[in-house]
Amino acid sequence: MTYQDALDFLYPLHRFGIRPGLERVFALLDLLGAPQKRLGQVVHVAGTNGKGTVSASLASIFQASGRKTALYTSPHLVDFTERIRINGVQIPRERVVHYCSLLKSAVIDNHSTFFEATTAIAFAWFADEGVDVSIIETGMGGRLDATNIVDSDYVVLTSIGFDHTEWLGGTLALIAAEKAAIIKKGCSVFTAVSDPESLRPIRTMAARCDAPLLSSVTDAVCRVSAREPGMIELDISTVLRRYPALKVPLTGFFHASNVTLAVMVAESAGIGAEHISLGLERLLQTGYRARLEKIGVSPTVLLDVSHNPDGIRETVNTLCSFRHCYHQVWVVLGLASDKDAKAVVRELLRLNASFVVVPIPSERSASSELLCSLCQEEGAEATVFTNGREALASLRATAGDDDLILVTGSFYLAGDIIASGI
Repeated sequence: MTYQDALDFLYPLHRFGIRPGLERVFALLDLLGAPQKRLGQVVHVAGTNGKGTVSASLASIFQASGRKTALYTSPHLVDFTERIRINGVQIPRERVVHYCSLLKSAVIDNHSTFFEATTAIAFAWFADEGVDVSIIETGMGGRLDATNIVDSDYVVLTSIGFDHTEWLGGTLALIAAEKAAIIKKGCSVFTAVSDPESLRPIRTMAARCDAPLLSSVTDAVCRVSAREPGMIELDISTVLRRYPALKVPLTGFFHASNVTLAVMVAESAGIGAEHISLGLERLLQTGYRARLEKIGVSPTVLLDVSHNPDGIRETVNTLCSFRHCYHQVWVVLGLASDKDAKAVVRELLRLNASFVVVPIPSERSASSELLCSLCQEEGAEATVFTNGREALASLRATAGDDDLILVTGSFYLAGDIIASGI
């Protein structure tokens, strides 16, 4: 089996779609010797938005402290191996081949999903490499997510919003309950959730599990002392100490609550201020990309993976603070068919932008024609291009030097742009 053979085996597993449940992933892990029991300290991260920021921040901080740190995230942008890293290094392709060879028959027999197979590969490699700590992102929800077979030392619940409602429920309380189900007996829980409807089931689950609950809203104070495109400086005070002048190479003050969560977890794990500061400065070395990432100048081009109304709202809020710097704003937009397109478009309209609508490179892509019509119905100027690469190339050739081009709406779209090298 070659690496391409392994991918050709894994990717078609998407045909099984989303199938919540833990029995199939347990079967795969049993075949590999139960690696989920050999992951070192485990930080399990769930939430509608912000998982990537918290996970990357924590991975970088733990690495800076000298601990061998595993990081499991999804989806990837360009290559499958991005999902599975130790100390920032992606899993070698030959190890993907090795674990695929071991799992292939069981995956076929059990009708395992892509995410279940990927989770088994990640946990097997982490265990075989003897990691000290594992930062594990949920794929979707929590209760029946394939990652919910770990015994967590720390649980982080970032935010609760409307996404994947067909699986998680149509109210914030139901969605929060699904995500809070990753809380385990005696673990420490950290959350940025503040609205009562979402917080109630989190508190209930934490109490049921005798798990102490800390909030970045009530148990810490974070001030953004400086911000500019590509860098924020935070002053964070927890119940134990103050962390002044933390430099974080991100754009947008909305990252502050997620970085605060990471600092609180790191502090609880006994990591000192020097390593916390150093880890945050090195955040991008974890492979964290496409969060309002500047990939071009004259015109400015920003690449962003926000893909639901709450995430887009935070992106737009940030860009509104810089809007006066740009003459015209262009939005290259591609969405999956299960997203609330109208809510996304209405948020983006606050930028007074012109839209270029494209399909995302996925069978789950929303119709470009329907999305374009929606933009026009909402009063925006909108056109359709065949793909994001052509749209961006055309805009770069025609937009003014003082214009802004925002490419947003999907991990798939961002990954295609990165892969193109445009």
